[in-house]
Amino acid sequence: MEQTTTIWEKIAWFFETFVFLYGTSMLLMYALLAMLSFISIRLYQKKAAYADYTKLLDSPLVPGISIIAPAYNESVTIITNVRSLLTLNYPKFEVIIINDGSKDDTLEKMIAEFSMVQVDFAYNEKIVTQPVKRVFKSTNPAYDKLLVIDKVNGKSKADASNAGINAAAFPYFLCTDVDCIIEKDTLLRMIKPFMDEEGKKIREVGEPCPECGYRHIQEDSRRVIASGATLRMVNSCEVDEGVITRVRPPKQLIPRFQEMEYIRAYVLGKMGWSYINSVPNVSGGLGLFDKEVAVKAGGYDHKSFGEDMDLVTRMCTYMRDNKMKYAIRYIPTTQCWTEGPPNLKIFGRQRTRWGRGLIQIMSIHKKIIFNPRYGRLGMIVFPYNLFFEFLAPVIEFLGILYYIYIIATNQINWPFAKILLLFVYTYSVMITTLAILWDQITYRYYKTWREVLGICLMAFLEPIIYHPLIVFFALKGYFNFVTNRKHAWGNMQRQGFGQKQTQTA
Repeated sequence: MEQTTTIWEKIAWFFETFVFLYGTSMLLMYALLAMLSFISIRLYQKKAAYADYTKLLDSPLVPGISIIAPAYNESVTIITNVRSLLTLNYPKFEVIIINDGSKDDTLEKMIAEFSMVQVDFAYNEKIVTQPVKRVFKSTNPAYDKLLVIDKVNGKSKADASNAGINAAAFPYFLCTDVDCIIEKDTLLRMIKPFMDEEGKKIREVGEPCPECGYRHIQEDSRRVIASGATLRMVNSCEVDEGVITRVRPPKQLIPRFQEMEYIRAYVLGKMGWSYINSVPNVSGGLGLFDKEVAVKAGGYDHKSFGEDMDLVTRMCTYMRDNKMKYAIRYIPTTQCWTEGPPNLKIFGRQRTRWGRGLIQIMSIHKKIIFNPRYGRLGMIVFPYNLFFEFLAPVIEFLGILYYIYIIATNQINWPFAKILLLFVYTYSVMITTLAILWDQITYRYYKTWREVLGICLMAFLEPIIYHPLIVFFALKGYFNFVTNRKHAWGNMQRQGFGQKQTQTA
């Protein structure tokens, strides 16, 4: 019995030490990301102050962009969103809507609203998808940028997105969702990192060229393969004909928590990673990609539950395998407004799928972890995802069980436990509040400080209400993956935001 007690004490000591070191590392990582994000946003602001986007509108060198938006049972918002996409401020683009076997009248609404007819189309299946049945174009010249693809349901957004990539005419594609509203200048802002890097490739140095007399050499530049931007919740915002006319924080509790979470994730997370060229993921809601690299990497994996992160991972892997330098850039301005899950049921479905997608990606791409061959991807991005994203819910759950045990057996040191919990709680609130205030001071999306304080209040409630839900649904996703439970691309049951809402300020 004495030996058993000694072994248990060693296990308890090891677990407590591990959790302490793990928690300390996580807090230090958040602090580091906050500092890197601050530097990154300041640099972006300095560059943006000299950027003249009107020149891009007139430039013949601006590359074309194909906007790809899969749709499955999106009848409520489809017309508003298509109109919004068609009015983007960019000289050369097309809008490709993929009707992925919708069971409602999504396709019929588009055909009627945009005067569409079936056409012969040279569809080149570079990436294998479920069969494409029909392709539609408008008879109205006002909608000549619109292409609608009707295909057999592929049971995933990935399969529909791949069909859009196959049909895309331009070298870059922007993947988004039809429940999103995109800012007018989004394409201009998101293509700029690609063009900036292209402009660095030639530098005058070395021996003169015998043909032209100039000195040319390839600079140590990187090929930008993807760029992303900040997303926010459109819930409770005023929308008129697909345009945000008044930004408001969501009134419903879950979208309000998600708004807070998105601000923190993009402003402090993605911008910090962008500074050291270690962006782990470009959101499926808004991402601009190099089509050539995406196709050579195999496109989206239709079997993946985290298709956006999987595509970015395989694009990075392709570049490293072929010894090509690459970069993924993020911009801190909000360019996309998405409709968040309005209730716990839909939110749980979304987060369970995200959890399942994460463990699936860690399993499929396990060869990358701590593999120096893959540079930052193998030595920074994947180790971070493994320890601080994938393992976090597991360690938190085990920590809760351990706390319950030591409380039940009266082994807990209450003074120390209270101090530790208070510190972690305060640190969490501080980081989130810092992100919200920094975002508001920099870009002023909210009209009143009362709205800002309302979002900051969610940081105080998050550890008690929202975060436990995140942990639960992540673990549920892990469980579903391990037990191989079936999961389909479900209907998100859109609320719709086509009409302007009258609200008091």
